[in-house]
Amino acid sequence: MDIRQLLLAAFEVEHREHVDAIRAALAGGADGRPPDWNDVFRRAHSLKGASRAVDLPQVEAVAHRLEALFERIVAQGRMPDRAATAAIHLALDRIEAYVAGLQDGIGPDMPDDVLGALDRCLAPAAEAVGPVAPPAPLQDSPRDPPAPPERPGPVPSPDPPAPPEPAGESPHPLLRVPAEAVEALTRATHELASALGGEAVIAEGIAGLGRRATALAGRAEHLRGRISRPGAASRPDEAAGDSLAAELRAFEAGLRALAREAADLSRIRAGIGATLDGAASRVAGEAERLALVPAETVFGGFPRALRDLAREAGREVAVTAQGLDLPVDRAMLQALKDPVLHALRNALSHGAEPADMRERRGKPAALAISLDVAVRGGRLHIAVADDGKGPDLPAIAETGRRRGLLAPGADLDAEGLLALVFEPGFSTAAQVDTLSGRGIGLSVVADAVRRLGGQVRLAPRDPWGSVLAMSLPLSVARQALLLVEAGAETYALPSSAAERLLRLAASDVERVMGRPVARIAAQGGAALTLPILRLGALLGARAGTEPEAAEGLTAILLRAGDRRIVLAVEALRDVRTHRVLPAPPIGADPRLVAGTVILPGDRPALVLDPEGLIARALEDGGVAAPGPAGDGTNATAPRSPQRATILVVDDSITTRTLEKGILEAAGYRVVVCVDGQDALERLRAGIEPVDLVVADVEMPRLDGFGLVEALRAEPDFARLPIILMTSRGDPEDVARGLQLGADAYLTKQKFDQRQLLDTIGHLL
Repeated sequence: MDIRQLLLAAFEVEHREHVDAIRAALAGGADGRPPDWNDVFRRAHSLKGASRAVDLPQVEAVAHRLEALFERIVAQGRMPDRAATAAIHLALDRIEAYVAGLQDGIGPDMPDDVLGALDRCLAPAAEAVGPVAPPAPLQDSPRDPPAPPERPGPVPSPDPPAPPEPAGESPHPLLRVPAEAVEALTRATHELASALGGEAVIAEGIAGLGRRATALAGRAEHLRGRISRPGAASRPDEAAGDSLAAELRAFEAGLRALAREAADLSRIRAGIGATLDGAASRVAGEAERLALVPAETVFGGFPRALRDLAREAGREVAVTAQGLDLPVDRAMLQALKDPVLHALRNALSHGAEPADMRERRGKPAALAISLDVAVRGGRLHIAVADDGKGPDLPAIAETGRRRGLLAPGADLDAEGLLALVFEPGFSTAAQVDTLSGRGIGLSVVADAVRRLGGQVRLAPRDPWGSVLAMSLPLSVARQALLLVEAGAETYALPSSAAERLLRLAASDVERVMGRPVARIAAQGGAALTLPILRLGALLGARAGTEPEAAEGLTAILLRAGDRRIVLAVEALRDVRTHRVLPAPPIGADPRLVAGTVILPGDRPALVLDPEGLIARALEDGGVAAPGPAGDGTNATAPRSPQRATILVVDDSITTRTLEKGILEAAGYRVVVCVDGQDALERLRAGIEPVDLVVADVEMPRLDGFGLVEALRAEPDFARLPIILMTSRGDPEDVARGLQLGADAYLTKQKFDQRQLLDTIGHLL
């Protein structure tokens, strides 16, 4: 299947979402529920951009008029009248019929009635949404007629033409799989992998049965030998002795047969286990194929769409795209489709310069725009860059003051001013056209990226132009990871960030301004002097767990961009390709964590972000690895009472395991329970003395609030320190937890393990 067919298949799903949402908003308005017209406007805007990306100009023409109509509705602040409502429904019907009638990417002619109906609503005399001039007609929509004379009354909505029957079954049929099905399949693979771990235990048990049967056979042989010795039996008892010997021989034969059968069964079971292992691997591969697709399937049509826009605007543009073969989570790509397209349109609109100016600056006649997709440091990076005139900082400042975003006397630096462009409705364009002027493009970019847990930044580009950079956590991906140990825990680092593995002797470590450094030979024969950082210290793990320099340091030359450090670890374990899952809501500093992997034995491990590690190292001024003097202590590591026992209560195995690892690394003894009822029963049973409880709120059977209330009602636990740690950070939830008697309430979204350890230290 070619790339356009894949794009059209994605558009078919996307257009349905936008059409359904607009219809739902209209239905809510009819029922007296005020619709979110800003969201409706954005959906029409996105539908227009998506139709342009897949080269459907007739759908784009309708969506463009819908967008203008909704813009007027937003400006007027009232519901559309009957004529406008009928025209909107007609437009949605016509779009659906057009998409349903696509054959080999070509659709039927769009009926003229829909454009006429929308143009009448957009005419200056129309009272539905106010006297605002209609948009200029799109140059690639030759079917746009002049507005016919105004006619009173609602526009009729004739039935859309039925789509033509398909000519035949596609040689590459598409299977639409709901996102929930993909997630279920992924969970099933993990369950299958867990079950396979039990198969080895079964096989070992069967093998043990065989060994015991063989031992019994040997014992029977020994007894038979004793009976058959001369003089072992008197003459009168010879018949009984012969009978006993025969029985023993039969017993021996049966046991040996049992041993053979057990051995055969063990071999068969081992073969079945190998087969299941292969099947699980194939299922996992297929599940990832569903979840991960090349970025080209969503972004592939953007360069052509941008060139079409430039031709319509009478501009020259050279568009390049890199990294489109990178496999990325399908859901993330779909969520980024509109933002990336808006970023490209913004670059074309605001980067344009007069031809004579480009010539004076020594630039090619065509504006160069690039789209780069890459994975660096466990994060997805998307950059849209151009060599145009760059951000107009004075115009941005003026617009900010006019909109009240910048005080009249305030003076922001370039970074502060460029952050204003992501505000809704912010635009420095002098007029509204098909490219810019409504101030929605970069707002869409910022909102989508932030919803995905990422960051977006606009910056000038050296020597000319600008770059819009998006950085997002990878929700799902397969990466080659280097597994390391630090602070008695296993962590994973993207192998691409490990420039070199090092073994440093004491003589290789020097001290500069009291900090250990190492001289590392770089390419070209030059030597770099780099600081040595302990991974355990960066993560706040227990001090003194990593090797002294006298014993030699195991380290990694870690690189992120043009910055490097030498990262000391306890051990290097393996390099494997793992499926990276989303980062858990709790763990080390969120800036340091890029995701999670599940290691053999269902052990979760954090995937660390090299950029975050290096940034943390620089913030801390160089947290030192142990140097020749043996100064390996971490002065900031929290101190805890000797072997205080903490009860961790959480229904998530991942969260329980991570909390347990953090607390044990800090020197505490930790016991775990799966919910509040389990914890209450364990405390009442007095299995061990507990000094403090860390509990989630949302749990089955008995939640965290109920656990606090129950413990405070019992004299034995009335003064037991309790920390609630949950994703529920609403003020009323915090107030409720504290009123019930919790000593502290921490939210996972803003979790930092140092905050947890400091809180525990104060309570103990």
